[in-house]
Amino acid sequence: MKAKPSIWQRMGLHDWFLKKEPELQTAEVNNLTPDDVYKYIREKFYDSISQLSFANRVVFYHEYIICFNPEDYGHFMDNKKGIFGLIIQESVKQFYEVLREYRKQGKTVEPSSNKWVFRFVSHPDYKRGDKSFIGKLLPGKPQRKEKEENLRVTFIPRQTGIAETFDINPDLLNAFTFYSEGYYEILYQENLVYKEGSLETNDQSTLARFETIIPDKEYSGKKIEYLMKNEEIVVSGKDESREGPEVFKIPSDWVNSPHLRIRYNKPTGKFYVASFGEKTILNEHEISGGAEDKPHWVELPVNSKMVLNGIVGINFFKPNV
Repeated sequence: MKAKPSIWQRMGLHDWFLKKEPELQTAEVNNLTPDDVYKYIREKFYDSISQLSFANRVVFYHEYIICFNPEDYGHFMDNKKGIFGLIIQESVKQFYEVLREYRKQGKTVEPSSNKWVFRFVSHPDYKRGDKSFIGKLLPGKPQRKEKEENLRVTFIPRQTGIAETFDINPDLLNAFTFYSEGYYEILYQENLVYKEGSLETNDQSTLARFETIIPDKEYSGKKIEYLMKNEEIVVSGKDESREGPEVFKIPSDWVNSPHLRIRYNKPTGKFYVASFGEKTILNEHEISGGAEDKPHWVELPVNSKMVLNGIVGINFFKPNV
């Protein structure tokens, strides 16, 4: 049977990046250290400023996807669990120091997002010591779509240590392995001072993630994200008066109050949804509604799409997607 080509072979870059030099084949590669990862993240932050900034505006990446060899990733998680979170805290502190200096110079320092996101991932084609970086602006406000169509990845092969940068299509990210324990978020501070305790991770308390874009004019083009931390939540509309982490309020007239109830069954690891709204489509199939005191539960598969009243779409993911 013919072996399936790797991601780098499909991109025509396998030999260029991963070709081994004869004299280096037997060289032992040292394990990556926390300081290596910290310096690498800082380097990519500086690179993003130099590549993206223009006129008097300072522009920088908000999402950092750092890719390792699976064994290198496992070495960090098995022997240094929790170190990624500390690395990120120190990295963001350094980011703010740099941005404060730019602001003192009179430059415009405004974010493209309201948060920093860090993802640590692995790829089976990577060898020990290999690492790469993918950066995103992660817009949290209206931005032209074409800016998100391609991402830039910087790859450092172990043989040369020379970084090469090229564009990739987001679909290629499907070849990488994303870990929920390797996902971190930090809210962006407009005063450019790191706030202790602001680091959020996708640990076991985050069960699922929801994304929606609503048609209402005041939210045009804005993506609303909600993290499900309770085993049962309510998805409700603009008229909803209840508050709390168990309520996913979508500020739109097109969503009933309430519209959905979503439940996580811990023993089976499955999600279920019950509809109370006028119309709910789940993965192109309409689900029947019910009374709030007698919900009609339907299984909600991961990576599903729901459409409420034919207008508002909700994407449902596991938290590490």
